[in-house]
Amino acid sequence: MRAELLAVGDELLYGDIVNGNAAWLGGQLADVGVTLERSVVVGDDVETIAAAIRSALDRADTVLITGGLGPTQDDLTREGAAAAAGGVEVRRVEALADELARRYERQGRGDALPSMNFRQAELPVGAEPLPNLAGTAPGVRMEIGAGVVYAMPGVPFEMTAMFTASVLPDLLRRAGQPAVVVHRVLRTAGMWESSVAQALAEEVDRLAPIGNPRIAFLASEGQTRVRITARARDRAEADALIAPVETAARAALGDGVYGSDDDTLEGVVLALLGARSATLAVAESITGGLLAGRLTEVPGSSAVFRGGVVSYATQVKASVLGVDADVLATQGPVSAATAAAMATGVRDRLGADYGLSTTGVAGPGSAQGHPPGTVHLGLAGPRGVITRLVRLPGDRARVRMFAVVSALDLLRRTLTVGSDVAV
Repeated sequence: MRAELLAVGDELLYGDIVNGNAAWLGGQLADVGVTLERSVVVGDDVETIAAAIRSALDRADTVLITGGLGPTQDDLTREGAAAAAGGVEVRRVEALADELARRYERQGRGDALPSMNFRQAELPVGAEPLPNLAGTAPGVRMEIGAGVVYAMPGVPFEMTAMFTASVLPDLLRRAGQPAVVVHRVLRTAGMWESSVAQALAEEVDRLAPIGNPRIAFLASEGQTRVRITARARDRAEADALIAPVETAARAALGDGVYGSDDDTLEGVVLALLGARSATLAVAESITGGLLAGRLTEVPGSSAVFRGGVVSYATQVKASVLGVDADVLATQGPVSAATAAAMATGVRDRLGADYGLSTTGVAGPGSAQGHPPGTVHLGLAGPRGVITRLVRLPGDRARVRMFAVVSALDLLRRTLTVGSDVAV
């Protein structure tokens, strides 16, 4: 099956919003063997939308549209699809209108549903509605000639829910594809994407002639995800296809794997601490509170996380954390000795079992003779203190983000091997 994507909205053309929907849909279609041949963005104009649909259906079997299904005057995807189908009418569907009114009432609003909202209850003649479980605007499925058009909301969480629940199953049925697509994601830290890919090169080469399962590498936020995708007739068959690939991947990646699927690095670290009935405090310089922020995003983190100190200024490292003035004067605030003292100081002052620290240079320029991306990490625990020097790439924001990941991964690896020895 060949597919094309069509995103509708002036805001996409003018750069007010980045078209993340296309990236997500492209990955989903590739996973199930649907060939994506083109992705197009058009503005809020009926004839432009209609022309883009007709042009896409000249080349492809299906067109997936995002955006333009809302209640306002510039939401014109329904009208564009009707024009593409030969100028059929767009009519109000009373069942959809009643459901809109009921949903509005269930939200507990005291005012009346604005009449403009009922535009979302309109469909081109011959089209079918797609249920929207996450919002108010129904989607549209419409056969035009030998092809099929799916129109979905532009709001990402509404679009992903509709695609997964309604569009994907219908696409697979039409394409004669297996009915189940299963993903298993292995999450790694402390390894660059190229290192992860090199470790799994043999397994990727083995799977290439087969094509099912498939391995993809997704690098973001200082981590690399390994996505294993299998297509099968049912979940059990898909799981059986994935199992040996996952086993091989875990063996190749070793302790670089910290979790799977929806696991987060901070969640895994807090769980490891909780299993030890241990507590954590953090002292941050370069990361400026980002490390504490990541930890406190996890529900229940208060059972483990004692708190943190943002010791951004050099004098605060001395006055609040107790870093020795001679250390700061001779070795500087960006040093292994300072990172160690910060970790020890926050551990002692906040009464935690472990103290974790970050200090370094985020950029854009050098500081105290250190190039941007120089980061020292410190970890103080029941068995002593360890430090780690890392050189991190990117601009200021990326260096700070990578520093958080590096600090969490240092603690994670230390807890995993069961000792306070650097690994």
